[in-house]
Order: sequence, then C-alpha cells, then structure tokens
Amino acid sequence: MGRKGRMGISHSSSVTLGAPTYIFRIFSVFNVSTQLNSTRVAREMVKLCVLIAAVSLLPILCLSFSPENPTDRRVLVLLDDLSLKSSHSIFFNSIKSRGFDVDFKLADDPKLSLQRYGQYLYDALILFSPSTDRFGGSLDLAGVLDFVDSGHDLVLAADESASDLIRNIATECGVDFDEDSSAIVIDHKSFAVSETEGDHTLIVSDDFIQSDVILGSTKVEAPVLYKGIAHSVNAANSLVLKVLSASPSAYSANPSSKLSNPPLHSGSAISLVSVVQARNNARIMITGSLDMFSNRLLRSGVQKAGDSNKYSKSGNEQFVTELSRWVFHERGHLKAVNLRHHKVGETDEPAIYRINDDLEFSVEIYEWSGKSWEPYVANDVQVQFYMMSPYVLKTLSTDQKGLYHTSFKVPDVYGVFQFKVEYQRLGYTGLSLSKQIPVRPFRHNEYERFIPTAFPYYGASFTTMAGFFIFSIVYLYNK
Repeated sequence: MGRKGRMGISHSSSVTLGAPTYIFRIFSVFNVSTQLNSTRVAREMVKLCVLIAAVSLLPILCLSFSPENPTDRRVLVLLDDLSLKSSHSIFFNSIKSRGFDVDFKLADDPKLSLQRYGQYLYDALILFSPSTDRFGGSLDLAGVLDFVDSGHDLVLAADESASDLIRNIATECGVDFDEDSSAIVIDHKSFAVSETEGDHTLIVSDDFIQSDVILGSTKVEAPVLYKGIAHSVNAANSLVLKVLSASPSAYSANPSSKLSNPPLHSGSAISLVSVVQARNNARIMITGSLDMFSNRLLRSGVQKAGDSNKYSKSGNEQFVTELSRWVFHERGHLKAVNLRHHKVGETDEPAIYRINDDLEFSVEIYEWSGKSWEPYVANDVQVQFYMMSPYVLKTLSTDQKGLYHTSFKVPDVYGVFQFKVEYQRLGYTGLSLSKQIPVRPFRHNEYERFIPTAFPYYGASFTTMAGFFIFSIVYLYNK
C-alpha cells in the first residue's frame, strides 16, 4: 500500500482514480484549441473572400461613371423576352459600337441586382420590359428611383401592354401614360402609307425639339415611325422636355371601338418621346413605343399620307441613336474648373477683399465630346457677386478656348460675399459653382486725410465759426 495522505487516501490510489480526469482535461484543452484555430481560420477565410471580391470588383469600379469620363460605360438592358436582342439588334449594336459594355438580362431574373457592396454595377439602365409586373432579385420601383437619384441614366420604352410598375416609374419621372390600357395613338391624317388600309396606328411624326445638343447637329430629314401609347407632361415642370410630339390631328383611343367620349389626350399635347434632365444631371428618356427601336421600323421606308415625298429609310435610326448619345452623356455634359479671383495687377488669391477693390474673376468651362474634353463656347455665362442678393452681375467674356473672365469693382458694402456661377441651358448639364470671400471696410488709417465728400461739412464748420466771430465783434462794439 502506498503512503496515505491527509484525507486518508493513499497516493497510489489517488493517481489511479485521477487518470481519466487528467486525460479528459487534455482532450478538453485540445478541443478548445482546435475550436480556436477553426475560428481563426474561418475569420481569415472571410477576410480572404472579401479581399477577392473587392479585387474582382475593382475593374468594374474603374470603368464606372466619373467626372473625368462622364460617358456611361456599363449598361444593363432588362427584357421581357430575350428575342428582343435580335429584333432590336440594330439599336443595341449601335450602343456597343460606341464602346459600351451592354449586359442583357430578363426582367424577372432572380439574381437581378444593380448594386454590390454598396456600389452600383451599372451606369445606365434600359427598360425594354413593358409588361413586367415585378422585377426579379432585389430590384423594385424604389431601387430604380434610387438608381436615378444617384445620378445614373434611364431609358424606358413601353407599349399598350405596359404594367402598373412601368407606369409608376414613368409617373415618378414626371411623365403620365394614358390611363386607358387599351388606348394607343391614332392619326387619320399623319399616318404611314402602307399596302393595307390599317387602323392608322402606325403614325408618322417630324415634330422634333429644336436642340442641336439633344438631337445632334445633323438634321433628321426623314420622319419617325411610331406605334404605341400616348403620354403627357406637366407644362409647369421645366425638367421634362417633349422631344417628339404628335400632330394636331392625333388622339389616343382604342382603335377597335368607337369613341363615346372625347379622348383625354389629343393633338400636339400628346408627347411621343420625352426626356428628363434631373437636378443631379441624371438623364431619362421615356417613350410609349417599344417598336420605335425595332429593326423593322429602323429599316422601313416611310411616306406620310398626303405627302408625295417618299423616304427609302425612316428617321428612326438616326433619331434613337442621336438621342441615346445625349442620354448617355456623350454630348451636352459640361464641367467647370479652375475658378480663380484676384486683385487687378496681382496673381495670388487674397483671403479677404476691401470695399472698392478692383478684382478679376475667371473660370474654365469644357464640354465632353464623347472621347475628350473640348472648350465650351457661349456668350451667356454670368457670374454673381452675391450676399443675400446679387450686388454685381456680369456676363463673362471668353477667349474661345474655354476660359471665361471679367473684372469689376467690389461694391461699397462689407460682409461675406460669394462668387456664384449658376448656368442652366437647354440640353446641357447644369453648372453650380460658388466660392466664399469676405469683404471688409476701410481701416481707420486707410481713409484719405481729407475726404472730398466731406468738404461741405468742413465748409459749414468754418462758416459757423466765422459767423460767430463776426457776430461777437458786432455785438460787443456796436453802440
């Protein structure tokens, strides 16, 4: 028997009884260590996955919309049917030929998403899915609107099968489609001549907006073929523009039934194609005709009823191509850089001006041509010297190379002023620049020794003294 301890249990028996416990403790420590190592490995794997995802996303982010390269490069096209890729291939190929990366997806794709890790995967969205009641994946009405609110662009084409989702998107953008889902645009005067009499729903229009920046400098000679639904815009909304309008004889109704009441939309109030330039410079194009982009109408000849002129090719291709250039910021995108100001005769920008200082102001403005920045030339750019209201408003002169400049005198009012350039012109992105500068009064030692405007007061003082002196002599010595 072994030596007994204090509790009357021998050491040999203690070792024999404690061996399982000791072994259990070893395994417990081993398990805990294994679990800790597994947790660390899992954490490292998560970090590695995030790093790989970020690296894979880096090329996409590098190609995204940027102030130095404002043209959209990644375009997502949502379709009701993938057959539209071939039936509208001319339009899509024109986009691809200009260097765009076009991604086609079904509108109900369950993996559909515009964002990844908080970054947008696309610069522009084309909705050629008029009958879609619900988008797939995480995309919904709010997602489309957030996409536009983030400064991205949208092309929306509908037809007589337009769903409530598509109509609601258009309404949120300032365009209202005809509430009658069976109504389409009919014109018994400005319709396309065809071999069959038809119902005059394939109409012809050449009422374009007069803007070279939106439709290009080359005039669209042939009229545009249009078959689809009507929409209206609010005349009080300055952000929405009608690019293509119907003729005065057009109206919106169901072609298979007789009119029982006057149509809600008629005449030139019907807009066929409208565009929106939001305050954040996002651009939107909305039309009620998906067929307008189809190969059939792009290649078709056109002759307007009652007109002897016959065109071998409609103006659809030129119209939609030039309009897409504007929507995708290949034209009409401005930037202003190098806003400078300084005193006349100096070059450094001061921290503060004094009233009545003579100063010079300059800013450079460029327009994106689709490939490079070119000098923007205009004669209506103005600068304001502003404090609560403009104290100075000057039109800037230009050297035809992008530099705009002027000079003026600081007003005789001290306070905190701003140089402000607010430029809004049809079809161009807006410019809003401001730079704050304080203006101080004269210091006590900066005034002239004798102020010319105070001469009357000097004269009045000396006249008063002289009069008092003469009065005193007369009063004292006159008997």
